Amino acid sequence: MASKLLRQTLTKTNRTAAIRCFSTAASVAFPSEYEYPTGITMKGVKISGRPLYLDMQATTPVDPRVVDSMLPFYLSRYGNPHSRTHLYGWESETAVETARAQVAALIGASPKEIVFTSGATESNNISIKGVMHFYKDKKRHIITTQTEHKCVLDSCRHLQQEGFEVTYLPVGSDGLIDLDRLVKEIRPDTGLVSVMAVNNEIGVVQPVEEIGKICKEFNVPFHTDAAQALGKIKVDVEKWNVSLMSLSGHKIYGPKGVGALYLRRRPRIRVEPQMNGGGQERGIRSGTVPTPLVVGMGAACELAMKEMEYDENRIKGLQERLLNGIREKIDGVL
Repeated sequence: MASKLLRQTLTKTNRTAAIRCFSTAASVAFPSEYEYPTGITMKGVKISGRPLYLDMQATTPVDPRVVDSMLPFYLSRYGNPHSRTHLYGWESETAVETARAQVAALIGASPKEIVFTSGATESNNISIKGVMHFYKDKKRHIITTQTEHKCVLDSCRHLQQEGFEVTYLPVGSDGLIDLDRLVKEIRPDTGLVSVMAVNNEIGVVQPVEEIGKICKEFNVPFHTDAAQALGKIKVDVEKWNVSLMSLSGHKIYGPKGVGALYLRRRPRIRVEPQMNGGGQERGIRSGTVPTPLVVGMGAACELAMKEMEYDENRIKGLQERLLNGIREKIDGVL
């Protein structure tokens, strides 16, 4: 009824205007009447206008091209990807598998090694708790760093309450771990080494390839939180020798609420699921896969693969411009 009424009331002119309201352009550029002519007051602070956003490690805006890829799966292709008996389910399933391949391509993995989750936090929980719970009869020790993301540290503390032992490696003044110290801390009952690839606060890049070689030598699974690395530096699961990798969609101009877990197949790493349900995602992460979000993450990964080199050069130019500007105006800045 509502659709019929809308068709009857829209003229050719205002129909075009209505369609434009739902266009991608509306999500990135508001008309002037949507600005704040009298300033903004929020949480007791008044500012003259909308500030520049410089917190891309926390989240990124969704790329308009990613929005365009997602919209059909909200509006017309809304089938459940796990419905196997009709067209709507088939086309959603196909879209999910396409996105799985796009994510896998960005990290040099097989699509069969990608499990979709709600984000890197869930992927970290599945990796740390899942591995240790699965191998708990023989493996009771974990190695991580003191500078990991809170979800990794809290997962380790949770396991400590269950009787597991955790070694928290310190980092040097440069933010890097001591590889010799890592070797010394590995024990026969070490079940997992978890070191983030790129730190979300200071941006330091850990020597993940060297860490992977050490873990391979001692036959210990290696997990890395690569949420801040994906789409910004070259990620290669084979070169890094990771067994598990946590990824996030909203750090690479994709939507919030979706992430992925890389789970190596050869040699196979096993995890205990952290949530029971309908057995989706090979039983590792049950629950209906959110097709629009997954499609958006896949599109963001494909764009990152195509534009990573351009983005790196552009960011370096902006970085130099900012630093040079600061040095010109403030003494003592190196």
